[in-house]
Amino acid sequence: MVKNQIIEKTEAFVRNELGEDVTGHDWYHVDRVRKNALHICKEEKQGDPFIIEMAALLHDIPDEKLNESIEKGRAKLDSFLQSITLSSEEQSDILQIIYSISYKGGSKTDLESVEAKIVQDADRLDAIGAIGIARAFAYGGKKEQQIYDPNIQVREKMSLEEYRKGKSTSIHHFYEKLLKLKDLLNTDAAKSMAESRHHIMGLFLEQFFQEWEGQV
Repeated sequence: MVKNQIIEKTEAFVRNELGEDVTGHDWYHVDRVRKNALHICKEEKQGDPFIIEMAALLHDIPDEKLNESIEKGRAKLDSFLQSITLSSEEQSDILQIIYSISYKGGSKTDLESVEAKIVQDADRLDAIGAIGIARAFAYGGKKEQQIYDPNIQVREKMSLEEYRKGKSTSIHHFYEKLLKLKDLLNTDAAKSMAESRHHIMGLFLEQFFQEWEGQV
């Protein structure tokens, strides 16, 4: 199976699995991450484009947020990888990227490859900016979180369990994660792309709180 055919089969698999997701993890999110990752790869002149593209396409398949359990998500990904022709090294590289790039409450993970750094950056870019704002509220609504509650404190440090299940709001999510992402990016290309996106979130929050207080 040539690489173009593998990519096409992977696209079809991901579209089928995530195509109509309403939490901001749909096919269009995956496709944007793929495009951003390939752009960063080209700008940085580093990394294996095939491994980057495959990891970007598959990065949300085992996500515990989108599956009944961690085990079922992993099994789904493993089953698909067994259905395509990859070398053991390619499969290992793809899995290593997918399981190392998650935010997980902000705990710093040492990434083993430039490909992992690129895919992580591409995924994080889609969590900020105008699209990041839209995704934050889509996900917050799905989790039945309030838009904002001033009586809830911003959590500075969290365990993974607290990050996943603790009480928060969509606006708090900006301070607990989204506004931190610009400074956690790995590549110069991604950092450059993040500047305007980060700025837009700041303007949005400024306007939000003015309206919240009835000032405009």
